[in-house]
Amino acid sequence: MNAPPATRPVFSLRAGLVAVHDVAMAAISFEFAVWLRYLTYGAPQEFGFLWEGTVIFAAVAAATFWAVGLYRGIWYYASLSDLIAIAKAVTIASLVFLPLLFAVNRIGVLPRSALAINWVLLIVLLAVPRFLYRLLKDGNLSFVLERADDPRVPVLLAGVTDAAETFIRETGRSRQTPYRVIGLLDRERTRVGRDIRGVRVLGTFGEFNDVVTRLRSRYLLPQRLILASDQIDRATVQTLFAQATSLGMTVTRLPRVTELRDHDPSAAPTVRAVRPVDIEDLLGRTQRVLDRTPVERLIDGRRVLVTGAGGTIGAELTRQIAALGPARLVLVDNGEHNLYRIDLELAERNLALARVAALADVRDPDRLGAIFTTERPELVFHAAAYKHVPLAEANPCETVLTNVAGTLAVARAAKAHGVRALVLISTDKAVNPSSVMGATKRIAEMILQALGADAGATRYVTVRFGNVLGSTGSVVPLFERQLARGGPLTVTHPEATRYFMTTREAVELVLQASARERDAGGKVYVLDMGEPVAINQLAEQMIRLAGMAPGRDVKIEYVGLRPGEKLQEEIFHSGEPPVPTDTAGLLLASARTIDADVLFGQVDRLIQAAARGDELKTLRLIAEIVPEYRGHQAEAMRCAAPGA
Repeated sequence: MNAPPATRPVFSLRAGLVAVHDVAMAAISFEFAVWLRYLTYGAPQEFGFLWEGTVIFAAVAAATFWAVGLYRGIWYYASLSDLIAIAKAVTIASLVFLPLLFAVNRIGVLPRSALAINWVLLIVLLAVPRFLYRLLKDGNLSFVLERADDPRVPVLLAGVTDAAETFIRETGRSRQTPYRVIGLLDRERTRVGRDIRGVRVLGTFGEFNDVVTRLRSRYLLPQRLILASDQIDRATVQTLFAQATSLGMTVTRLPRVTELRDHDPSAAPTVRAVRPVDIEDLLGRTQRVLDRTPVERLIDGRRVLVTGAGGTIGAELTRQIAALGPARLVLVDNGEHNLYRIDLELAERNLALARVAALADVRDPDRLGAIFTTERPELVFHAAAYKHVPLAEANPCETVLTNVAGTLAVARAAKAHGVRALVLISTDKAVNPSSVMGATKRIAEMILQALGADAGATRYVTVRFGNVLGSTGSVVPLFERQLARGGPLTVTHPEATRYFMTTREAVELVLQASARERDAGGKVYVLDMGEPVAINQLAEQMIRLAGMAPGRDVKIEYVGLRPGEKLQEEIFHSGEPPVPTDTAGLLLASARTIDADVLFGQVDRLIQAAARGDELKTLRLIAEIVPEYRGHQAEAMRCAAPGA
């Protein structure tokens, strides 16, 4: 195979004009250097008296500048690399000139110091016009000292903040940092055109597309948008993310200063020192912020018990409750490690908090009774449950014993000990359930609705919400693990959608619902979670947040719906249309009529069947109690003989 021809510079009119300029500057610098040196002797000479030296130097400069490639530089992008090339070319020309002049007239009347003056003067005459041209066209010399071979990732910063100034300072200190800032965006138009440490504010957030287009027209190619402010509203973050994605850029938050200083320059800059945008920023809606005043009044000075305290929701509940001044906080969980972890965290956060960590299984009424007798809780939050759909589908009896029998045991203990309020954590999968997990959570809801119909000392409340971003078993941690392995990301179905909310939203909803003491017991509260999110779109967003392109860098594979999963989730049954409340974003499901005596009889038989490990009868009884249950085995169970 023949080697490709070497690339040669194309001589154009513009390159010719640059060559004429540079050769003229060489002749002028030589004349001025000789004149200036003789002037300092006190014996000034006329220009041109050493004309042969001027001609020789101009000719040498012309050949040297062409060989070095000085004419190929584009003045519009003059930078430190061009200055280095100029110094190199002038040095070579001066070294070549000396032996030639010596051969002509043994150097003769040329003062040796004139060569040093000429070297400095010519560099100035060649460099200054280039940088002045860039200043006039660009209006900014912040890029002049950048090297063309700078390996760092060019980035735009969103937000003129103290953090942005610190970031610019740290990245400017050393080329060992992974980023170089080429511009800023800000929400305030009054800041456009102003500089931070020589970096220009190029436009507003709304002008992001235009700013990138202008930069790219000047061969400045930003690869990443870094959010330099945590105060940018969620809608703006979503817009910037969408625009950055369309421009082939990634979006992150500011890395920590220590990550910049400790950066390994040999590592790929696209994966080091990156703090991704929180996936919560991409919900497609504004997070709900609920009024905490009634919650503070409810919790302050009271004894509170949380089951499932080591889980995602239970742990966040304990954190927020601990900050509201309870008289005592009781943590109940059957997992030693999770319970130890949250107990240690609370101890480190608040040494003065009176608390107890109790290892217990909610299935065990005797153990629950002992805890309730000793701790005398006034408020109970029941978060303990089996929630992983495929595992629950494969283990229906165990799921019934935890989700149904456990809920019944907690509810009876709360009633027996005069608990002020019991709050059940439920799920949107309880609506028209297609899984054992969803059906058992619906039965748990029914238990509290039936108990709540009896006006007693205890108020029973159910809170229903969708998938919690980042919770154990949710899709986000799964995608994160798959991304860490390089993919692919597995999605069940191209049309699968889910309702998503953040852990903070979920817990605030639980606390807010528990504080609505004016409502009767047995209510089911639901957070208005906006429109459902397509899972494949969430996967694409997470790939882009990792700085990669979906399909090219990381593939998405569709693996089909797993047993018990639905294509789309619902948050209300057709028989419980939503009713608005006076709390923004909080809806109330209209109550469905439940015969308590019939229900508890069925529930007792269900628990007995599950305790015996009789899966067939357990599934049939689930289908009887929840007529809308449409699991993959539900219809077969309905057709089974009553004694099966």
